Amino acid sequence: MTAHRTGRDRGSGDLFPGQFQSDPLYFEEEARRLGYRRVAGIDEAGRGPLAGPVVAAAVVLPAGCRIAQLTDSKKLTPKLRERLFDEIHARSLAVGVGVSDAGLIDRINILEATRRAMAAAIGRLDPPPDYLLIDAVRLACPTPQRNLVKGDLRSHSIAAASVIAKVTRDRMMDAYHADYPEYNFAKHKGYGTREHRLKIEALGPSAIHRKTFRRVREHCGPQTD
Repeated sequence: MTAHRTGRDRGSGDLFPGQFQSDPLYFEEEARRLGYRRVAGIDEAGRGPLAGPVVAAAVVLPAGCRIAQLTDSKKLTPKLRERLFDEIHARSLAVGVGVSDAGLIDRINILEATRRAMAAAIGRLDPPPDYLLIDAVRLACPTPQRNLVKGDLRSHSIAAASVIAKVTRDRMMDAYHADYPEYNFAKHKGYGTREHRLKIEALGPSAIHRKTFRRVREHCGPQTD
């Protein structure tokens, strides 16, 4: 089966706010009208930070599943994200998570590392999906996909994936805080806050900093073979 495609929206999502759908299950239901049954939403957390991994999640919700207060994870409080994390796991047909660490990000770049984490998350779904809704990223995979600009605001499945990815990554950064308390990762989660940038300047990068990123690479010592 091939996905129905008409115009640019089918490839990259609507580009203009006036075209945004108000029903968060619109894209899932459209896929099911085309005959797909296991529609997965995919999103990531952590493309922008100066330290730590990028984490991707894939979530398959049952048909018609609506979870109260679920939206883009960045618009939710930490407490609400934690509650929704548990509810998503309880109500989903399948959840998968993939992680690309800082070393991989430095080797292959953040976009490719994000794609690799997304592919790993999809690969952990059981049963596997037959259709993908992805927040803005296109993957080289045989499964039909639709890529949505601001997908975490427009698709319930992508919003669910954004919460799983965000909570998983935040918990990882809290664990890293125990190893590197001097950087205060528990507070900023590796993002480039003023406090974090000053810590990098004073202490140099840690093992989990992204050494190819601006504001980190300037403070790396000379590399040796």
